[in-house]
Amino acid sequence: MSAVTSTGGKQQARSDNSISGQSVSVQARHDRSLNLADFVFDIPNRQNMISIDGEYSEQEWEGAASVSLNYVTRPFENALPPVSTQVKYFENGTELLILFVAHDPEPEKIRAFLRDRDRSFSEDLVGIKIDTFNDGRLAYQYFVNPLGVQTDSVENEMTRNESTSWNGIWESAGQLTDYGFVVEMRIPLRLMNFEESSNNKTWGIEFVRFYPRADSYRISHVPFDRDNACNLCQMGDLTGFASAKQGQNLAIVPTFVAGVSRTRDPIESMEWDKENNQEFGVDVNWGISPELTFSGTLNPDFSQVEADQAQLNINNNFALFFPEQRPFFVENADYFTSIQNLVYTRNINAPDYGAKLTGRMQEHSVGVFVANDSSTSFLVPGNLGSSVATLEEDSVNFAGRYRYDYSNALSMGVVSTIRNSDNYQNIVNALDARYLLSEQDTLRVQLVHSLTDYPQDLFRDFCDDDCQSPDDLSESALRVQSDDTLSGISYRIFYERDNEDYFLRARRIVDDADTRTDLGFSNTSDRQRYVLGGGYRWWNEDSWWNRIQLSGDWDITHNDNDELLERELEAQIGIRADLQSYFEIRVVNRDRTGLRHDSSILDIDGNTTLFEETQTNVFFEMQPNALIEFYTFWSVGDRVDLVNNRLGDRVFAENGFDLNLGKHFSVSFDHTYSELDADDQSLFVANLFDTRFTYQFDPLQSLRLIVNFSDIDRNQDNYSVEVDEKSKNLGFQLLYSYTLNPFTRFFVGYSQSAFDDDDLTELVNDNQSLFMKFSYAWLP
Repeated sequence: MSAVTSTGGKQQARSDNSISGQSVSVQARHDRSLNLADFVFDIPNRQNMISIDGEYSEQEWEGAASVSLNYVTRPFENALPPVSTQVKYFENGTELLILFVAHDPEPEKIRAFLRDRDRSFSEDLVGIKIDTFNDGRLAYQYFVNPLGVQTDSVENEMTRNESTSWNGIWESAGQLTDYGFVVEMRIPLRLMNFEESSNNKTWGIEFVRFYPRADSYRISHVPFDRDNACNLCQMGDLTGFASAKQGQNLAIVPTFVAGVSRTRDPIESMEWDKENNQEFGVDVNWGISPELTFSGTLNPDFSQVEADQAQLNINNNFALFFPEQRPFFVENADYFTSIQNLVYTRNINAPDYGAKLTGRMQEHSVGVFVANDSSTSFLVPGNLGSSVATLEEDSVNFAGRYRYDYSNALSMGVVSTIRNSDNYQNIVNALDARYLLSEQDTLRVQLVHSLTDYPQDLFRDFCDDDCQSPDDLSESALRVQSDDTLSGISYRIFYERDNEDYFLRARRIVDDADTRTDLGFSNTSDRQRYVLGGGYRWWNEDSWWNRIQLSGDWDITHNDNDELLERELEAQIGIRADLQSYFEIRVVNRDRTGLRHDSSILDIDGNTTLFEETQTNVFFEMQPNALIEFYTFWSVGDRVDLVNNRLGDRVFAENGFDLNLGKHFSVSFDHTYSELDADDQSLFVANLFDTRFTYQFDPLQSLRLIVNFSDIDRNQDNYSVEVDEKSKNLGFQLLYSYTLNPFTRFFVGYSQSAFDDDDLTELVNDNQSLFMKFSYAWLP
């Protein structure tokens, strides 16, 4: 199982540390009978000359509107804040200018560090959320820490996700003072889609401050209602912007990449194969109108500058998920989201060109992109596992997404994707809708149809011994072995009820045997699932804990022939408490099918064994001070041995910490441990270490060292098939970066990898590379 994708662990630990939710502990609260009409403000138009330096000048900000942040919104409902925060703001037709004066009775406890952009979520922050269409669906977010480090993102109410992959070029500065800190921001309006007209516009606005101490306070200028499940629907209104113009919104970003590398296979030869690479490319971003944005790229460098978070992949039959990091694809990626992940751009490996159009016009949202690929990779999904297929063929890849917002309650959309090469084709068309039955109740549905043609001999890539007998076939080989076009249907029906005290979930998920969404990420097919769940919450303002949540769910999964694949019942209790801590214990009982006895047929009944797994999972995280944040996750219990088809005893753990050693230096450490015993003997012991050292010289430049090491030891006597007794991998990357803005950047780095297995006696280098990349944003 993947270290990152498992339940618990670091991903879960960070999920509550987002801009949209923080824990607090306070003693007083406002009157609950609040009138939202009191939170409609006007924004003045001024031509003041503002120096963005983090120093408050009354003369510069003369005539600006002002507001105070008077509400702690989470997890307590509209409590009185422990600190005072004033905001001043105005617009000048092309820019939004904002000043935060943040008071602190103990300024020496302010948490502020020099970090790379988008890495300051656990620190003191101030910022603004902007919904330019004021319909509660999507908001731009701009936040700054007291040292001026920027964090920008997009919050999508449709998917309940926040994406820091969105980046804009804007100005900020911060200064620590003897009473707290001051932050100034200049945000060009051209960064955002909006309707341009000569009339006043009303945008959704929220000014926010994060105040992390023993608890982490989220402080706002508007109150929030826990009984309303829609966060963006509750932002305040800001009226003005009558003369707001996009201006000349064009950015041309030339890119130069150079590198030298050498590789070898130490088992075959110790000789190195060397390669030099020098390439020029160009990216173009053009705001065609205030509502539409075009992005294009020619000869892009789509290599990863920074290494992915390492994942442990052992005793797992399904493909791992890695998030997209490449700028062309992540920019405005929210325009392509829907209920299913139908657009997963990391499937496109090495394009020579790409073009994308995104935007919003009144009730209509659209996203379209096309890109080629020098090779074609896609998932072959199944009900007991998935595999990755790669064709050495050029392909053309297309994705289109359209959404119509009929009202604030009802949205409908379509998604279409096409992947096409000489001997392969996948076409997907989908319809989806989201309907707010009430402030607490949401219904989401999606119907997907796919058509797929595989190369006739593709199945041979998934056979043992060249497919000489039926026993050599795997599930993936059977899933692609067809002379006819595969036509598949999948659908999702999600109902959610969420209010202050309890929540309910009901889901129906169906992916039939011939469904393929090859430009997306779906590693299962021939599965039909029901899920029912819910939970209850208790809130507290006067003790060491501030929320207790008891929850659970039941789900059952069959294949298309109504044969049982899995049945699961789980219950959990979670406590959020002082010192920014969270504790959760979860108990799971699961009936689960093992491997097929006869791999030449896809039958489940009579061809698999149904195993019963019982597991206990414990998760704990804490950020007791500015120095350290840590987490631990442990899972103990039964686990099916997916190589030898039997039940084993597993111990799985994820542990890690982030350490801030002064304002410049930080260390991040993550360790994953997995041990499985079967038939009273050890089967394997696996360890994965991911360590990152970062020195941030200033907000613009940093030096980072990343070291990954995995070590897997197997007991060969306890396997029914031949396996390596040892498997070790070591990789490291040293990277210097200078980032003037998200598009003007310079990188230079060195990376190296080594491995060791039964054919070697020690770790041997197999890859070394030295590289540099420079890009410059020209704004004519």
